[in-house]
Amino acid sequence: MALSVGGQVAVSGLPKNGAFVEARRASTSAEISSAKMGRGFAAFQGLKASESCAFDKPNAPSVRALMPKQMRSQPPRVVQGLVVVASGGMNIVFVSSEVAPWSKTGGLGDVLGGLPPALAARGHRVMTVSPRYDQYKDAWDTDTTVEVKIGDTTETVRLFHTFKRGVDRVFIDHPIFLAKVWGKTGGKIYGPVTGVDYQDNQLRFSLFAQAAIEAVRVLNLTSNEFFSGPYGEDVIFVANDWHTALLPCYLKAYYKSKGQFLNSKVAFCVHNIAYQGRFAFADFPLLNLPDSFQSSFAFMDGYDKPVKGLKCNWMKAGFLESDILLTVSPNYAQELKEGPDKGVELDGVVQKKGIRGITNGMDVQEWNPATDKYLDINYDATNVLEVKPSLKEALQAEVGLPINPDVPLIGFIGRLEEQKGSDILVEAAAEFLGDDVQLVVLGTGKKILEKQLETLETQFPDKMRAVAKFNVPLAHMITAGADFILVPSRFEPCGLIQLHAMRYGTPPIVASTGGLVDTVKDGETGYHTGAAFNVECETVDPADVALLAKTVKKAIEEYGSPKYISMIKNGMGQDLSWKGPARIWEDVLLSLNVEGTYPGEEGDEIAPLAKANVATP
Repeated sequence: MALSVGGQVAVSGLPKNGAFVEARRASTSAEISSAKMGRGFAAFQGLKASESCAFDKPNAPSVRALMPKQMRSQPPRVVQGLVVVASGGMNIVFVSSEVAPWSKTGGLGDVLGGLPPALAARGHRVMTVSPRYDQYKDAWDTDTTVEVKIGDTTETVRLFHTFKRGVDRVFIDHPIFLAKVWGKTGGKIYGPVTGVDYQDNQLRFSLFAQAAIEAVRVLNLTSNEFFSGPYGEDVIFVANDWHTALLPCYLKAYYKSKGQFLNSKVAFCVHNIAYQGRFAFADFPLLNLPDSFQSSFAFMDGYDKPVKGLKCNWMKAGFLESDILLTVSPNYAQELKEGPDKGVELDGVVQKKGIRGITNGMDVQEWNPATDKYLDINYDATNVLEVKPSLKEALQAEVGLPINPDVPLIGFIGRLEEQKGSDILVEAAAEFLGDDVQLVVLGTGKKILEKQLETLETQFPDKMRAVAKFNVPLAHMITAGADFILVPSRFEPCGLIQLHAMRYGTPPIVASTGGLVDTVKDGETGYHTGAAFNVECETVDPADVALLAKTVKKAIEEYGSPKYISMIKNGMGQDLSWKGPARIWEDVLLSLNVEGTYPGEEGDEIAPLAKANVATP
């Protein structure tokens, strides 16, 4: 008879109506009764989920009788043969095509890296499920396989697992992921080159969605100090972006229809509505879903890609078949309802369904000027004004600009593409580089934009440098050493660059759109353009160029002033961690009223080192 005690107290082998047995490693009942609440679970002195013993004496007192009153009020549950006496918080399963640091192309991976540990710190049991694109050195084969059907074939999938920062990290292992991406995780997740998709992406992510549900159903995990055993069926799935949009469909079609996962709910979080998963409607049979789901996928647009006419829109189906719709900032949520331009033709569905925006946090372990390993000198709010000039000189020397502590230095870090406003930046820079200012651009992307930046560097050799490659150390050096960080996005669901900048005491200059409006206070922590840019990416609007150049010039004029110094202090004084967003996420997920879910409590992350888990290239 096995026992787990802690966040869940569970005894295996008992019938549903069996008497609960006393379990203790401590020598007296008094030691066990000194239990206290912590982060949503009952923490018993001397007892952990990884340690067990059982006493089946007929007259033994119940563990429940020895628990705090608030824990005794929670009803016992039976989960796959385990009688769970008490449990705290929620069982939350995030499903995503990216999870940092194992896989990442943008903000989606960062969210999946930071939010789950913050929820785990509040006492919830949290799992993430993502594809195993690479040979991750810290994720181990669980010796568990599941079978899923994609197209006309049945495929065997292996499940890998690691437990980091309080979170069960599960990876779906199949050649459809590993063979395409191995050793190239950074840029090959969705296609061979930027902007080109793999032809079998429908099959890849169909397999992924099905395998994610199966992983929750079959895995019996014991790594967590506070929780042990299966997750059970009373779970909350959090599906992220179009790659996981089939999950609520499969859950309804093949599990709930058979009496499984009846109490589970699905929250769908959109991180960028521009990427929706639009495919030919003739491909619907590949998904192996009942015809009753066709209306959820059916979508007409005015484009000829991938085919002209009726299409399957995965994100639309995800919106309609989920229980709640979320996104990554309140202002972006509002923008998605305003019209087809910013709602990318799903504005009507968003209006009908309703949407809630929760502003992202950031990883305050990796991005911490007081401990940043890429900086020559570490600093905090108490000595930022003394240290930043030295870091600025180091940055100027690193990129080959004239060393001048008095000239304002502006940094840009991001993908070179239209969404990020890189084309607007190129044209605006030609105007403001006539002033006494320097500009450093770090990013890769479209070759035409890389060429334009090279031309700009030739035109302003003593004022501008463009580094067209992925360079993590330089990104940290720019964030710390620049005087301003430029974020000229056409649309930005939330954004992380501006959060990093403020934490490092570098006021951001941002376009007034999406989450940039929610996170940067104009005149207090940074500068706003005052209006959003034209979202039409085919051409550059001269009005946007003029507006960006005007805002940059204003920032340059105020450089070094008391107002500028105040912005530095205000930015560094904020709590930009995931703690605040995690509290809001908890409230929203609790509102789904899944059986057996309870609020958590404020707590610190378990094993908070962000860089303890890295992929082997």
